[in-house]
Amino acid sequence: MDAGRLRTFAAAARAMNLTTLRALASAWFAKVFDQDTAFGRLAFVQVAMLAGDTLVTISLAGSLFFSISPDAAEGKVLLYLLLTVAPFAVVSPLLGPAIDASRGARRFIVFTAAAGRVVLCIFMAESIHSLWLFPEAFCVLVLSKLYLVTRGALVPEMAEADELERHARGHVGPVEGLAATTEVQEGYAGYNAQLTLLGTLTGFLISLPGIGLLKLINASAVLVLAALVFVVAAAGGLRLKVPPRAPVHYRAMPDEGDEDVERRNVPIEDREVILGLTASATVRLTAGFLIFLIAFGLRRSHAPLWWYGVAFAASGVGSLIGLYLVRRLRRVLSEQQLLATALAVIVVSAAAAAVLGSLVAQAALAGMAGIAGAICQPSFDALTQRRIPPAAQGRVFARLAVRQQLAWVLGALIPVAISMPFSVGDACIAVVAATGLVGYLAGRVVLLRGAKA
Repeated sequence: MDAGRLRTFAAAARAMNLTTLRALASAWFAKVFDQDTAFGRLAFVQVAMLAGDTLVTISLAGSLFFSISPDAAEGKVLLYLLLTVAPFAVVSPLLGPAIDASRGARRFIVFTAAAGRVVLCIFMAESIHSLWLFPEAFCVLVLSKLYLVTRGALVPEMAEADELERHARGHVGPVEGLAATTEVQEGYAGYNAQLTLLGTLTGFLISLPGIGLLKLINASAVLVLAALVFVVAAAGGLRLKVPPRAPVHYRAMPDEGDEDVERRNVPIEDREVILGLTASATVRLTAGFLIFLIAFGLRRSHAPLWWYGVAFAASGVGSLIGLYLVRRLRRVLSEQQLLATALAVIVVSAAAAAVLGSLVAQAALAGMAGIAGAICQPSFDALTQRRIPPAAQGRVFARLAVRQQLAWVLGALIPVAISMPFSVGDACIAVVAATGLVGYLAGRVVLLRGAKA
């Protein structure tokens, strides 16, 4: 084959690959955003919500949350860390029970979380240089956390609604418990990962016009755009499907009025969930530690500004890889095994970074931590969705979110309060993750032995 024909063949192959990729991407988006399905409607809301959140974050860049100057970094970081926990103090005790009030309550809360931010973004645009920005921004954070907690409880509902719809159309045969079937429950990790992946991609895409507006006009213009996006999210929230009450032989769990559910609603009694929380909280703790270890370590080493971008990009790419892997790994591993895998990834990568001690090693560690976090959170959410009764999931997710965020803040406080080189910080991460992994595996052994006894 001569050189001309070879070039023609290569060009045709590239064109065919691009066409195939476009076709695959279009098919995936069409399936994910199918507005005839309950999950497709939730995916649409997820994209709109995360797009609005990203725009709000961009508008506040350099002001309340991210203005960390070298001379007063510690104080500003501590204020930021407190602000990340404070909204959960409102969501958990006050709004958590409202999420479980009824099946329709969750759809109404999603609408309220979006509509409330429409109003708040307009007010913030007017008071961007006023002290009113502080309480308004706090209320936006509360509504953002309220949606995220509600989303965790919505995933099983949407899966149940789609399963009931397929059964009504004769696409599946009779089963004893739709949401309790292995196929549906094993899909929870994939559903959670898809929603998180959509949110991550949306954040990347919407940041371009958001930063452009910030540079060309001002932060108020970004907030106006965010308000418009939240209008779309509010409309999508009203379109979320409310699963009809299934017949008794299709019901996954007892009715909300059953004594068994009422007894299990108050505390988190499931030992698998409590044990999984220790693993998830350990991953979150190491994530918070690593973020501020890198931030302050780069400042102390007077590294060029672009190294921050490298670490951030590595973490983002790692998250995308982890979210891509979750659904495939779930086919061969249980949620518990995925949690252990996430901890093992952190142990190995942090130990390697401690030995190497270079900036490249830190960027690589940020990427591996992104993979671990993206594997851990959807798996833990799926474990909770599978083992906690639907009538209690709103309250349970609210409590779990508080504990996970506290773990993240605790990890972040350490490198803020104590100055340490990268190698020492990486070794600390490896030791913490290894301790968490050993404790989690030991706890799993005890649970399994207790189940066999």
